[in-house]
Parts: sequence; structure tokens; C-alpha cells
Amino acid sequence: MSSTSTSLPDAKRVGMVSLGCPKALVDSERILTRLRSDGYAMSPDYDGADVVLVNTCGFLDSAKEESLAAIGEAITENGRVIVTGCMGEEADAIRAAHPQVLAITGAHQYEQVVEAVHEHAPPSQGPFVDLVPQPSDTDIKLTPRHYSYLKISEGCNHSCAFCIIPQLRGKLASRRIDAVLREAEKLVAAGTNELLVISQDTSAYGVDTRHEERNWKGAPVRAHMTDLARELGNLRTQSGTAPWVRLHYVYPYPHVDHVIPLMADGLLTPYLDIPFQHAAPAVLKSMKRPANEAKVLARLKNWREICPDIAIRSSFVVGFPGETEADFQYLIEWLEEAQLDRVGAFRFEPVEGAAANNLPNPVAEEVKEERYQRLMKATARISAAKLQSKVGRTLPVIIDAVGDADEDGDIGATARSQADAPEIDGQVLLRNVPSTLAAGDIVSATIEDADDHDLFGVIIPQ
Repeated sequence: MSSTSTSLPDAKRVGMVSLGCPKALVDSERILTRLRSDGYAMSPDYDGADVVLVNTCGFLDSAKEESLAAIGEAITENGRVIVTGCMGEEADAIRAAHPQVLAITGAHQYEQVVEAVHEHAPPSQGPFVDLVPQPSDTDIKLTPRHYSYLKISEGCNHSCAFCIIPQLRGKLASRRIDAVLREAEKLVAAGTNELLVISQDTSAYGVDTRHEERNWKGAPVRAHMTDLARELGNLRTQSGTAPWVRLHYVYPYPHVDHVIPLMADGLLTPYLDIPFQHAAPAVLKSMKRPANEAKVLARLKNWREICPDIAIRSSFVVGFPGETEADFQYLIEWLEEAQLDRVGAFRFEPVEGAAANNLPNPVAEEVKEERYQRLMKATARISAAKLQSKVGRTLPVIIDAVGDADEDGDIGATARSQADAPEIDGQVLLRNVPSTLAAGDIVSATIEDADDHDLFGVIIPQ
């Protein structure tokens, strides 16, 4: 009696180049998760990929140039390239530069991306693969295991003069709150110790759905930032502790005041990422943003009285059309009073399709650069003073990476405090850490020193 064996065909492999903001990174994770469930394998390099996806950024002209360069590199190294993401809305420009691309789709068009991959690299599933349980939604992550981005909505209802996000991603579209909480629960159960809540406008979550209620754990909960924050703070990690929950892209609407007590009570990480963009009333008006800088200063003071450890990060645009020296000096003086913990700055760039391009009195490039350097010098000084005040304190830190032992057997580690979001803020550099320490551990550290942006310390023995 003879028998024959049939081997399953090798899975087609997909490579991914993900550019831009954390929201785009979440899009990349969702695309790869879907492709994985369709039988595809992931390739870490160009050589092993049957097709390469390039998730582009189209927010600034410099980002578009980076995206076109990444597409060109993928074509050179692999040759079979599908483009998606924000710059996908400019298909003509992409094809003009790279006519070889196989397909182009826009931002968060998951189905179209998957269809394009199926067309140009058909899945090689055998006849029995569909009987195999597929991976869960949390299987594909492009961030380290211990922290995860949690996207709660798409799009934006603002019409800021310098921004084309509503054109790229549409109006605000909030996810169901039970779906968001279910995803968060799965992420935490899988080992996430830090959730980073992201959107285009986190404060506006649920506005488009009239803050509809859904059932969660036997009780109604609204699609509202405060309800979401409270429920996320009630989650527990594998070790039984509360995960860090960090809010990003928070516009300072009045109801933001209600999340500060949650931080004081330990339900939320005492951190707010607020995109102020400027402080001078005339510039804010030109930007089509609310000019309430004085009220914001009063609210910052009140927030710090409620939660003294709250860290505020923000970003600012210098050299916006019409910005005078007096406007810029107003911003510097405002920053001196605001004493923000973390600050990023951008030189204004015209973006095709943005209303700001038509404004009079553009600022010369050399003036932009000079103002940018002045702002960064001022904020570095503020940051250094605030970090120096932490020397001698004991702070909770989350471990990002543990190094190898040096010639003396000492091991160092890179961590972050609650005032530091990954990739964009500072670090806590630790010495003489135990060999049992691992990425994702949350431990207490005594701060021994500080510079302009980072802290240095040692772990308190358990």
C-alpha cells in the first residue's frame, strides 16, 4: 500500500515600510494583521518579500519627499511596490516620480490595500489552510510588546490654515467605545503595560456620534474622552497593576479639566500632549485656531495644583506667514510663564492645498531658522531646570531596553518616566540594573542627575 504526502505551499511574504505619525503606524499594524489572517507571512527585508507596502506621510512637503524617496528605494531594492497612506491621495505625483508602482491607495483604506496585495501577490493557501484558527487582532505589532498605540478615531473637524489632514483623512469618525475598550483589554492581556491614546483630536472623541452609549462590563459607557479615560484606568496588567495610560493630541476643550483628577487619583498617567501651535493672538487667528492663550495659562496653573506631577508637552510652529518679531517674542514670554515640560518646534512649511499658502507676508527662511533656534534654546533651558528639580526624587519608570554587561559586569538600561512618551520625549538612563530586569518592567528609580532632556538614575532594590 503506497501513500503520498502533500506539503503546504510556502506563504507569500509581505514587506512593510511605515512612515509618518503613530496613527499611520496603527494603520500599518492593521493592514499586516489582516494580511497575516489571509495567509501571508511578514518579511523583515526587501530580498525576502514578494511585495513591499510603503505607508506614506503627506502632511508636509518634506514628508512627501521622504515618502517618494522611500518608494524609490523599495522599487530599487525589490521592484514590486504598493503605496498607501496619506500621500496616496496624490497618486498622479507618485506615478510621475515612480511609474513602476503596482497600486496606490489612500489613508486607512485597508480593504483596498489588501485587495491590491491579493491581486499582485496572490495568497498561496493550500486547500486546508482555512481550517486553521487565524491569529487574533493583536498578533501584529510594530511597536515593542510593552507599549501600544490605541487609535480611537479617524479624521478631524478642524480647519486649521496650515493643515490638510481633513482632506487626507476626512471628518471626525469616532470608533465605538466598546470596540476601543475591547482592543485595549486585549493589548493589556497580551503584555502591554503602557497604552498611548491617539487620534487627530482626542478631546473631540464621540462628538460625531453624539457621545453614544454602549454596554461595557454590564454598564453603559459613553463615547467621551473622560469616560474612556476612566475605563482605561480600570484595566489591569498581567501583574495586577494599572497600565500607564497616556493621552496624546488633546485639544484644551473645557472638559479636559475633568481628566486631571483622574491623573491625581492614579487612573491616568499624569501627562497631556496638547498641540498649542502658537500663543500670539494674531498668529492663532491666522492659523484659525482658538486664541485663548491667557485662559490656558490659568488652566495650567489649576491643573498643577490638582496634580503637581502633571507633565505637559506641546508643539509650536515658527515662521507662520505674518508672524512678526513681536508675535514671536510674545510666544517666548508665554512659554516662560507656561513652563511646559516638553516642547517640539517646526519651521513653517507650505503644504499643497493648505489655506496658509495664500496668506500674505511670508517669513524669510533665515528668519524662521533664527527664531527656531531661539525657541529651542529657551525651551531647553526650561526643560533642564524642570529635570534638575527631579534630582533626588524617586520616580516610577518603565524599562524600554536592557543593555549587555560591560567589562566590570555592570548592566545599564534605558527607561522612561511618566513624563516621557516613547520616541518623542526624554529618557531615564539607569546604571547597575539587575540582570533579571526586562523591557516593560515598571520599577522605582532614584534620580541622581539630569541634563537638558534626560534623567540619570539607579533602581531601588526590591
